[in-house]
Amino acid sequence: MNSTPLNTLGTPVEPPLQRIPADIASLADYARRAQKHIEAHAWAHIESGAEQGLTLTRNRAALEQLLLLPEPLADLSRASTAQMLLGQRLEWPVLLAPVAYQRLAHPEGELAGARAAMAMRTAMVVSTLSSYSLEDIAQAACGAAAELGRRAPLWFQLYSQPERQHTLALVRRAEAAGYQALMWTVDASIKRSSYPLPAGVEAANLRGMPQARQTSDLMSEHILFGTPLAAQAPGWDELQWLRGQTQLPLIVKGILSPRAARRALELGADALVVSNHGGRVLDSAVSPVEVLADIRTAVGPDMPLLLDGGIRQGTDVFKALALGANAVMIGRPQFHGLAVAGMLGMAHMLHALRAEFELAMAQMGCARLEEISADSLRRTA
Repeated sequence: MNSTPLNTLGTPVEPPLQRIPADIASLADYARRAQKHIEAHAWAHIESGAEQGLTLTRNRAALEQLLLLPEPLADLSRASTAQMLLGQRLEWPVLLAPVAYQRLAHPEGELAGARAAMAMRTAMVVSTLSSYSLEDIAQAACGAAAELGRRAPLWFQLYSQPERQHTLALVRRAEAAGYQALMWTVDASIKRSSYPLPAGVEAANLRGMPQARQTSDLMSEHILFGTPLAAQAPGWDELQWLRGQTQLPLIVKGILSPRAARRALELGADALVVSNHGGRVLDSAVSPVEVLADIRTAVGPDMPLLLDGGIRQGTDVFKALALGANAVMIGRPQFHGLAVAGMLGMAHMLHALRAEFELAMAQMGCARLEEISADSLRRTA
């Protein structure tokens, strides 16, 4: 029996490259090339959306329906993409979203991602479900920052655990390791998951912690309701509790309605991520870009908003900021860059995206982030 892992093309998985292929210049190029470097089942898991993939498709469609109105002849002599967010300096308004199990794409996984983030001065949010421990990832980031003489913010994404003592243990570990903010994800405590992790890939931060899971069949008394998985799902009281447990900035990820945004603000959230979890948890959900302006109106001008979902081009970043976001996050492209060329691929992917964004700002006549506004947008029919 042939045990050689195959990619979606039916050919043996190619090892990561030691250089950037000459035909790669964009995130779309990385996505195309990455298929050769990732095992077929892992690729299907990475690229999939919930159910029929309607939400996943909508994330891109909503961005593509927005058109830009260029403004030439702007003074760009003092142009900058930098800003302060939650008291921390972002060199440009893109963060690496919390993406689980990055060893699916490359043996160094999140360690390579952290080094690339520091090299490109890009803030990184480390997942609770990272395939290396949060301590090892922080150490890799700090080592790269010291070697390069520059660093970017490092945040930790938190999933609530079935027992609060384990949730609190993750918070304390993140604080001790030097993470500068917590991003609490609220939209994925209940979701379908049928992908069995391959050997050598695990949730390194959750070793020894009990996990709530639920399976059902035709003979089961309960499908979801009435099960421990549903009973242990976090509620608004968890946000109040978390707010009382840490002095780190607390960001709530997975908000799509103005009502939920206002509630999170009232209960102590310092920032929000407008996100549908990359289209992975609920089909037919609205895209983040469709509700971003309404959420900005709901929370006012001062609360930081991040947008997550479907960002693939520099013009997408510009559109999100024009609708009220302070910054955006990218998820799947991390897998693509890592799979193609490891740390080098991730860094080059980020460089390409930043170049596109700066070009978009220049063409749109915006020398500073605060000059980006909805006046620059037109919507197709």
